[in-house]
Amino acid sequence: MSLEDFRKKIKDDAFVEYEEVYEGVYYGTLKSEVERIWASGKHVVMDVDVIGGINLKKYFGNDAMAIFIQPPSVEELERRLRSRATDPEESIRERVDKAADELKYATSFDVTLINDDLQEAFEKAEELVHSKIKE
Repeated sequence: MSLEDFRKKIKDDAFVEYEEVYEGVYYGTLKSEVERIWASGKHVVMDVDVIGGINLKKYFGNDAMAIFIQPPSVEELERRLRSRATDPEESIRERVDKAADELKYATSFDVTLINDDLQEAFEKAEELVHSKIKE
């Protein structure tokens, strides 16, 4: 949606959570989408940044499980980003700096999951989600 439409929806309180992640770049979760998914009898799993995760936890409380996905280290994250060779240097620096800052929020989440091995992290995340659904 356009920036103008996004800002109008903010004023209309249409989001469960939203954030201006980078200047002029907004991300958010519409309440209507969450309600649509629930109405179909399904559960909602969201992949959001740290502030979005904290805001979702505040909004839904114990009805939500917030999982903080953490790299083994900031250095490893930087190595992974560089090995992909898909981003310019400025983007890598920005992402690494943001990640380093976000680590201080890990204690605001229900669970911290270290992504040391992608398959293991995926399986553990899947187990956590299934356990929450069964509650």
